Amino acid sequence: QVQLVESGGGLVQAGGSLRLSCAASESIFSLTTMGWYRQAPGKQRELVASITSGGRTNYADFVKGRFTISTDNAQNAVYLQMNSLKPEDTAVYYCKAVRLSRLYWGQGTQVTVSS
Repeated sequence: QVQLVESGGGLVQAGGSLRLSCAASESIFSLTTMGWYRQAPGKQRELVASITSGGRTNYADFVKGRFTISTDNAQNAVYLQMNSLKPEDTAVYYCKAVRLSRLYWGQGTQVTVSS
């Protein structure tokens, strides 16, 4: 029911920045929680950052101080600003949304950080 479309991934050198976008088919107000997860090849998917409809944010320890999650209600979008990128950040990044106790996932966008 909820469609999420991610964009903004790409190839960047270590220390560089990327801004990921996730456009939702529903109003952000109807999504109680949104977040970003990532999955490296052969690894389990892990939480990167999340934000509630009330604006509360949560970050994984490995991105604190480097990444920022935010929403734009007018654009029905959630963003992940990634600064000071490291090769260890290389992964497919997925947007996640919660609505009416159901989980929705985007298709993922590849982020590759070269050393």
